[in-house]
Amino acid sequence: MKNSLGLIELSSIAAGFQVVDSMLKAAEVELVLARTICSGKYMVLVAGDVAAVKASVEAGETAGRGYVIDTFVIPNVHPAVFPAIAGATKVDDLESLGIIESFSVASLIEGADAAVKAANVQLMEIRLAVALGGKAFVTMTGSVSAVEAAVSAGAQAVAVKGLLVNRVVIPAPRKELLSEII
Repeated sequence: MKNSLGLIELSSIAAGFQVVDSMLKAAEVELVLARTICSGKYMVLVAGDVAAVKASVEAGETAGRGYVIDTFVIPNVHPAVFPAIAGATKVDDLESLGIIESFSVASLIEGADAAVKAANVQLMEIRLAVALGGKAFVTMTGSVSAVEAAVSAGAQAVAVKGLLVNRVVIPAPRKELLSEII
């Protein structure tokens, strides 16, 4: 059962390939994403059951020693996180708009998961460090109070690692903003 998500963010592209191989050999996990990201970094994202993801991330950390920037294992990840990473969430109307911006991919995904678990919001997109100078951000919509609660919880999760860039809540955003977001 795919209920856990694990990620390793590295400062070396070459080490990234080695880490992917080690992670996939260590446990029965699904490779969600493995790619270069801005400022010459590499990220590996896997999914699976909690024990397999933990074993996979531990193997990746060992293989990537000296190049690991950040990691996480999120047990029982919220199901809305997967389509938001894929950019596959359809939104027709913005009631209010929340944005959390981070200096790292790992901390941002942890923040997005915390946000959607904290309040009744719809994650729109989790954009991961491509053409962003290594940063990442998540967008979400819902009632103003729900978005404020979600952004607060998500930003707090990112801030724990000292990687929060900014957080914004826009009540009743203009419709033109929707085309800029997705």
